[in-house]
Amino acid sequence: MGGRGGKAGAPGAGGALGGGGAGAAANVTIWIAGDSTVADGSMPCPIGWGAAFASHFTSKVTVINRAIGGRSVQTWLHDVGATIGTDGECVLNSTTYQAAWTAMLTGMKTGDYLFIQFGINDGDSACPRHVGTALFKTDYGMMAQAARDRGAIPLFVTPVGMIACSGSKAVGSRATYAMATKQAGTQYNVPVIDLEQLSVNLYNSLGFCPLPGADTAATFQSGAIGNFFCEDHTHFEAAGAVQIGNLVAQALRDQGLGLAGYLK
Repeated sequence: MGGRGGKAGAPGAGGALGGGGAGAAANVTIWIAGDSTVADGSMPCPIGWGAAFASHFTSKVTVINRAIGGRSVQTWLHDVGATIGTDGECVLNSTTYQAAWTAMLTGMKTGDYLFIQFGINDGDSACPRHVGTALFKTDYGMMAQAARDRGAIPLFVTPVGMIACSGSKAVGSRATYAMATKQAGTQYNVPVIDLEQLSVNLYNSLGFCPLPGADTAATFQSGAIGNFFCEDHTHFEAAGAVQIGNLVAQALRDQGLGLAGYLK
């Protein structure tokens, strides 16, 4: 079916990493596909890390953030039904792509970048959001190949960590889809930013654990954690979203990705 397309190709690593070298003077667009932890959102909550991402780049870069709250990779790509099929995946109401992906396919050009970050909602046991890890990886591969077909460069991002504490330490909580993202990166030769690990490291540096009092929404209303997260374990206030976006931008530098050449 349309949403479960074929495998992406695997060109050499130079093709995946080299978009900012000789072409650094060209104007490029960063297209972002994702969920509410990435989406622009609305004040005061939630705000995703993509909201202020453009501020990291020179005027040569335009960021088009088409992340949508509440979506899995399948519901971002397709109109998905409420029924599980015989393959264990949700049945599509239509194989036609959703408007966000169609707009990307139309607008993407040589030298652009495609960031993909899902995995927050995909582990839902019920349709329409449920996505098994095999289909999750296939969808990532299809999107990566579509970008490459247009001369753009795909980049996968593991799902950002929520607040989950083990005593005084924050721990990863997105292991299944973080691992699937890394596996897709290896399978399709696409760079991966491990935002789950980077965000957990940040939470530890900020001393968010242990959570004060009971582990409820009330623990997110005061102190440093109250200025970072909304009243839940997952979504960010504007200040938190900026710090998560900082991690993504720094990872471009640390991993030597071509897009780093456009950072301020």
